[in-house]
Amino acid sequence: MGIADKIAEIKKELNENVKLVAVSKTKPVEDILEAYNAGHKIFGENKAQELSGKYDVLPKDIEWHFIGHLQTNKVKYIAPFVSLIHGVDSLKLLKTINKEAKKKDRIIDCLLQFHIAEEETKFGLNETEAEEILNSIEFKELENIRITGVMGMATYTSDTEQIIREFRHLKNIFDTLKEKYFSSEDAFKEISMGMSGDYKIAVEEGSTIVRIGSAIFGARNYTK
Repeated sequence: MGIADKIAEIKKELNENVKLVAVSKTKPVEDILEAYNAGHKIFGENKAQELSGKYDVLPKDIEWHFIGHLQTNKVKYIAPFVSLIHGVDSLKLLKTINKEAKKKDRIIDCLLQFHIAEEETKFGLNETEAEEILNSIEFKELENIRITGVMGMATYTSDTEQIIREFRHLKNIFDTLKEKYFSSEDAFKEISMGMSGDYKIAVEEGSTIVRIGSAIFGARNYTK
């Protein structure tokens, strides 16, 4: 089954209100074009310079999502064009994104990343840290970023109950923040959770964005 067929199969399983981000990190431009020519236009990358290079050579109506851990010194590479930054886990990073967005006269959409997994390897905020950011004067002065939701990664495990528990935790965080900080903001609506191995569970638990790579493009290429 080719890339286009795999995307079509996955889209059949998703609700209309769930956005599919085809995770194209480490994949060649040819693979992305195969998906694009089949009508898919939302792609995710996790290396800023690699993403910038792909942006330069690929069609300009692609919606690019940055899905990895973003270092502050790399924001400048993607600020001119990125549609959504999934993994924001500090006020320092938000301030840098705001600064680079201002230079380009843009408002960049961001998701707050939460640590929901029982593993220690994942990045992310806890609820207290997130509220400290949202309550801060510094955050309220940021005019070139917009928080549109939350993101999190479940533990890599075959324990379905644990995955469900972690995704529900993220949904509860989203609901709390929506009520407390974003009740009047229609843009705060995204819950980015679910990858190739657990996206079906994520959708059942309220995900609005799934990030799928290997189920579309095959195993990652680590030759670089």
